[in-house]
Amino acid sequence: MPAPHPNPLAFVHIQDHFTQLDYLLFALMLLVSAAIGVYYAFKDVHKSHEEFIMASRKLHCAPVALSLTASFMSAVTVLGTPAEVYRFGMKYGLIAISYAVMVAITAHVFLPVYYRLRITSAYEYLELRYNNKYLRMTGTAMFVIQTIFYSGIVIYTPAFALNQVTGFELWGAIVGTGAVCILYCILGGLRAVVWTDVFQFLMMICTMILVTVRTVSVKGGFSCILDDARHGGRLDIWDFNPSPFQRHTFWTIVIGGSFTWLGIYVINQSQVQRCLACRSLVHAKLALYGNLLGLWLTLSSATLSGLAMYSMFKDCDPWTAKKVMAPNQLVPYLVLKLGEDIPGILGFFVAGTYSGTLSTVSSSMNALATVFVEDLVKRNLKTVSEADLSSISMGMNLLFGLVCIAMAAVSSLLTGVLQGAFTIFGVIGGSIFGVFALGVLLPSANAKGAFSGLICGVTAMLWIGIGSQMYPIPPHRTMPLHLSTAGCHAFNWTVPTTVAKPPTAPRPPIYEYWYSISYLYLGPLATLITFMVGTVVSLSTGGLRQDIDRSLLFGKEDLIADYEYLKAKFVSTHLQVLFLCLHTDW
Repeated sequence: MPAPHPNPLAFVHIQDHFTQLDYLLFALMLLVSAAIGVYYAFKDVHKSHEEFIMASRKLHCAPVALSLTASFMSAVTVLGTPAEVYRFGMKYGLIAISYAVMVAITAHVFLPVYYRLRITSAYEYLELRYNNKYLRMTGTAMFVIQTIFYSGIVIYTPAFALNQVTGFELWGAIVGTGAVCILYCILGGLRAVVWTDVFQFLMMICTMILVTVRTVSVKGGFSCILDDARHGGRLDIWDFNPSPFQRHTFWTIVIGGSFTWLGIYVINQSQVQRCLACRSLVHAKLALYGNLLGLWLTLSSATLSGLAMYSMFKDCDPWTAKKVMAPNQLVPYLVLKLGEDIPGILGFFVAGTYSGTLSTVSSSMNALATVFVEDLVKRNLKTVSEADLSSISMGMNLLFGLVCIAMAAVSSLLTGVLQGAFTIFGVIGGSIFGVFALGVLLPSANAKGAFSGLICGVTAMLWIGIGSQMYPIPPHRTMPLHLSTAGCHAFNWTVPTTVAKPPTAPRPPIYEYWYSISYLYLGPLATLITFMVGTVVSLSTGGLRQDIDRSLLFGKEDLIADYEYLKAKFVSTHLQVLFLCLHTDW
C-alpha cells in the first residue's frame, strides 16, 4: 500500500529541518551587526560625548531615513502585521495615510523648533518652554517607562517565534538579543546604531518579500493569491462607520493612527535624536520624507505577506486547528512549510525577524542612555568631564539593555503584539504629545496647565487601557473575518470541537462602551484631553500674562522658510535647464 501524500500544512517542528546553512545565515547577521559596532569603535566615536550620542550632528539624510524606519518597524511588523491582515483583512493598510500626515506635521511644525534650540534630549524642550525642571523630569520618566515596556514586546515576540520555529530556548534567545544590542551600542555609539539599522532594515524587507515570492511560486501566480483574498473578504478596506467602538474603520486608522505616530516621531527620543543628528534642518526633513517611503515599503511588504499567508491557509487555519498557539506564530509556521525543500530559507527568515528586534532595541537603549545623561547627569553635575560623560553613556547602555531584557516577560500578558504596542503608545505617548503640542502651538500655555493636562490625559487612558485588558472587547467590536478548517480533514488533522457557550449576560455599559473604544483612539483621546485641560488651566492661571520667547513656538515663518527654499530650488533647477539648452548644440 503506497504511503499517503504528505500534508502540505501538517505540523513539523522546524528544528528538524534547520540545517548548517540556516545557522550560518543567522550567525552571519549577528556577526555583521556586531562588526559595524567594532568598526565605529576604531573610528574614534568615543573621542567626545557629542560624537558618541549625536554623531557630532553630521549624519546624512539617507542612512537616517532608513534608521528612522527600522527603529519602530520591528519584529512587531514582521510577525504582527501579516497576522493582522490574515485575520482582519487589509483595512490596516490605510495606516499609510497616517504615515504621510505624521511626517508632514513633524517635518514642518515641530522639527524647525527643535533645530532652532539645538537640543539633544527631546524633553529638554519642556524645561525651556515651561521653565519647569519637574515637567522635564516627568516627560523623561514617562518616556523611559514607555520605551522599556515597548522594548519588552519587541524582544519577546521574535524570541517566542524563534522558540516555535527553531527550538531555541526562549529566554536564551531573549538574552542573546540584548547581548548583541548592548555590544554594538557600547562600542559604536549612535553611528553604529544608525548603520546597523540600515542593514537590519534591508534584512526585514527581504524577509517579507521572500515569503511573498515563495508563496506566489507555490500558488502558481499572484492572481491566485488576490482571488483567494477577494473571496475571503480580505480586500475590503473601505469602512466609513463613524463608531469609535469598532476596532478598525477608515476613521480609527487614519485619525487614530496619525495621532499615535505623531506621539512617536514628535516626542520619542529615538526618533528625535536621529533627526537632530543630521547635518542640517534640510537633511532632517529629507530624512523624514525618505523614512515615509521606507514606511510605505515596509507596510506593503507586510500586507502582501499577510495576503499570501491567507491564500496558503484559507481552507485549513493552523490557529483554529491548534497547530500554532497564537496568531503571531502564523508567519513562522508558513515559512516552515514554504522552506521544507529550499536550503537556507528558514535561516534567512530567522535572521530577518531577529534583525527587527536588534534595530528597535538598540535604538531604544541608545535613546534611554541619552536622556539619562542629558536630563539627569549633565543637568545636575555641571563639572562632569567629556570622558566621564562617555563612560556614563556606555554604562547606561548596559544597564538599560539588562532592564529591557527583564521586562520582556510583560509582553506575554498582552493578547496581540500589534495592538499591545499601539496601546502603550496611545496611553503614554498621546499624553506627552499633548504637552508638546500645547507648548509649540499655544503661546498662553504654562506649566500648571501642562501638568494638569498631562495628569488628566494619562489617568483617563490608563483607565481605558487597563479596563480593556481586564474585560476584552467582544468579537462584534473587533469583527475578525472567517477562518476555515473545512480542508483539514483531508490531511487527517483533528480539529478541536467548538463547544457552544451559553448566552452571556449583557455587559455593563462601562464595559460595552468605555472599555470598548478602539485602541487606535487612545492616542487622540489622550492628546485631546491633555490639550483641552491644559488650555483651560493655563488661561485661568495667568497664561495670557506671560512673556514667551517666540523661538520656542511654531510660527508662520517656519512655513515661509520652507516655501522660500522650495522656490529657490525650483528657480535654480529651471535656470540650469535653460542654461544647458542655450549652450547645447542641437
